[in-house]
Amino acid sequence: MILKINKNITVCLTGHRPKSLPWGYNENNLICKKFKERIKIIFEKLISDGFTTFLTGMAEGFDMIGTEILLDLKKKHNLQIIAIVPCLEQEKFWKPAQQERYRRILQQCDDKVILSKHYTKTCMIERNKFLVENSSLCVACWNGKPSGTGNTVRLAKVNGNDLIIINPKDFEY
Repeated sequence: MILKINKNITVCLTGHRPKSLPWGYNENNLICKKFKERIKIIFEKLISDGFTTFLTGMAEGFDMIGTEILLDLKKKHNLQIIAIVPCLEQEKFWKPAQQERYRRILQQCDDKVILSKHYTKTCMIERNKFLVENSSLCVACWNGKPSGTGNTVRLAKVNGNDLIIINPKDFEY
């Protein structure tokens, strides 16, 4: 099945893994709770601006946090959430609680695009490329340091995507 994605109403998510977030895996941390509130406000604004399709790379950290917020917003908005999975079993080496969370989120997505049956050296890059090329706006949780997220931000700029970059330390964008 080939998805028809209208780039004009599509947002992609990219961001840091827990090791690069101020709260790590502790999402009960007050900073994380405030961060989630800020992200929800940003998403609500994007929805009111007409964005209804959201692409998520389903990585640990920001991708899963953002996707959970979108799934909650979907209860009152007509949204389409599409998981762009770099490879089958991408969660294979994660902590058990994160694996369970990943599978629960993935089940709730409206659609899934699996880019590779197996892990390859380039599957994450291909995922990021797919995210950017099939959206017009990229929401990035990025601290400005060299990283995979930084590479995706650069790719979004080259692709002509609008960008919202949120620094996870101070929520500035």
